[in-house]
Amino acid sequence: MRERPRPHRVRTHPRAWWLAVATVCFGAFMGQLDASIVTLTYSSLASDFGASLASVEWVSLAYLLTLVALLVPMGRLSDAHGRKLMYLYGFVVFTAASVVCGLAPALGVLVGFRGLQAVGAALMQANSVALVATSAPPERIRSALGVQAAAQALGLALGPTVGGALVSTLGWRWVFGVNVPIGLIALVAGHYLLPRTRAHHPATGFDWAGLGLLAVASTSALLGVSAASGLPVPGWGVAVLFVVAGAAGWAFVVRQRRAAAPLLDLALLRVRAVSAGLVGALCGYLVLFGPLVLVPLVLTGGGTSELVAGLVLTALPGGFALGATAADRLLPSALSDRQRCLLGALVCLGALTALLVVPMTARSLPVVLAVLGLGLGTFTPANNALIMGAIPVGSSGTGGGLVNMARGLGTALGVALVTLALHVAPPTGTGLNGARWAVLMLLAAALISVAAAALGPSASRSATGCSSPNQGQS
Repeated sequence: MRERPRPHRVRTHPRAWWLAVATVCFGAFMGQLDASIVTLTYSSLASDFGASLASVEWVSLAYLLTLVALLVPMGRLSDAHGRKLMYLYGFVVFTAASVVCGLAPALGVLVGFRGLQAVGAALMQANSVALVATSAPPERIRSALGVQAAAQALGLALGPTVGGALVSTLGWRWVFGVNVPIGLIALVAGHYLLPRTRAHHPATGFDWAGLGLLAVASTSALLGVSAASGLPVPGWGVAVLFVVAGAAGWAFVVRQRRAAAPLLDLALLRVRAVSAGLVGALCGYLVLFGPLVLVPLVLTGGGTSELVAGLVLTALPGGFALGATAADRLLPSALSDRQRCLLGALVCLGALTALLVVPMTARSLPVVLAVLGLGLGTFTPANNALIMGAIPVGSSGTGGGLVNMARGLGTALGVALVTLALHVAPPTGTGLNGARWAVLMLLAAALISVAAAALGPSASRSATGCSSPNQGQS
């Protein structure tokens, strides 16, 4: 339970902060590679296990629900015990669980161990943004977050192609095996290159009741959407799930107001830059992951191979990577983070509008998906910088957990809502079919992102914010 310092030679190197950011990129890459690569296995899993699409989607949803429930508490544990320590433990759990997932004999076993895999992912993701924000100099935080976003985008970009190739040749089990070598390399790099957390903030207690209420609320809501998408649950059961989700969500808020050591400091959400930014993060990842589910199902349903579908889908995260790395250099430096968010959200809005018009074929989709990715790549780093700039440095682990919780919820909603749209209407054909309904849902999320960017104020780094991000690191 003690963090080891970096070697003196690494700690005193003038580019030590870049080495730390590069190490965090391993986790960002692996997490998004896993998230995007799994969507290519849906058809094979349904065939191998004789399951419905609504059942198979829980290979993703079990992971995402566990992740969402644990991100904030893992952030609090990291603030108390050390972000480097918890980050490295995350790699151990994630890598070991990946091995077991690849050996799963039944769909239920696979879903269960995807939940264990998410425990490791929560330890990594709750600390990734905080490690970047507390390692980089104040004037370089947006650039550093852009590099991290590019690593996420690279994982997303390679996921469909690698997944399509593996599923088409070696089978879906190898999709989980690719995490093992990356995890081992990241463990060694993190041990030597990540800084210790000197300024610990021990928690006075842990809000287990709050954690339970949060897990019940998120699980019931997404289970309700999934049940409406084809699970064998009667209509009254779906209604009960949504009622339980609403009641648990309300009880969670009440609990956080009264608890001596709340799981979530609601005062953070009263800061408009934080609340608007979290809404934007949720909608941004909904827009990002919706097509990652929709496009392979539509293309393979029309006779396209998994490999070709994966290559087409690569245009989306490829555009994301380009936007995340190039926007900071190509856009005028006078543009504030809020203005960059608004620009990126408007580009997404235009791309999704085009997606309603163009035919969903392997020839027409790449350009539209690339433009959508450019918009998301411009929006995401600036939005993250706004949020982290408004959160006190002592709560950066909790803040990073909030950011990633919003991402996880957005990702889960993207998977669930696309599945729902495809269930209520055919995924192909003419007219307002299931695919078009799914795009309309994504378009609504993009509109909310535009509103959040327009209403959220530009963050200024004050004494209460991350005014000294690299304070207390060694």
